[in-house]
Amino acid sequence: MGPACHLPPGAEENLGLLLGLARARIVSTLESELAANGLAINHTQYVALKRLAQCSPLSPSELAEALGHDAGAMTRVLDGLAETGYVRREPNPDDRRGVRVVPTEAGAALWSRMRGCGERTMTRALAGLDEDEREALRAMLKRIIEALATPDTPN
Repeated sequence: MGPACHLPPGAEENLGLLLGLARARIVSTLESELAANGLAINHTQYVALKRLAQCSPLSPSELAEALGHDAGAMTRVLDGLAETGYVRREPNPDDRRGVRVVPTEAGAALWSRMRGCGERTMTRALAGLDEDEREALRAMLKRIIEALATPDTPN
């Protein structure tokens, strides 16, 4: 049974479906890896904490934009991470109406544990590609993202 047997009918010809399936399998594999390591966190919380570990402090709207979520969804994600003690909201010194989100010590420690799960997941996902193929995939994905970064103007 070849790799195509794991794809729904017609998927081999449909780039959008292939991209969606690849993302779904990466998310599922990551969440399984997190659970196997005793980490009760989902993919959305993982990417939020990852982004904050790399770029904090961020406003909730900056984080939502970076992750492609709407403000309401990001509020729920941040509420969950705050309730578990992994992030905190603090006043924004440049805008007294706003807040910034930063990881707590517990959040930083969690990120240190989670990081390996993400690395193992991506190593597994990319195992069948050599370095040149990985670089080509990166370049193509960046071009797709850039092409969709700004709204299309009507003709």
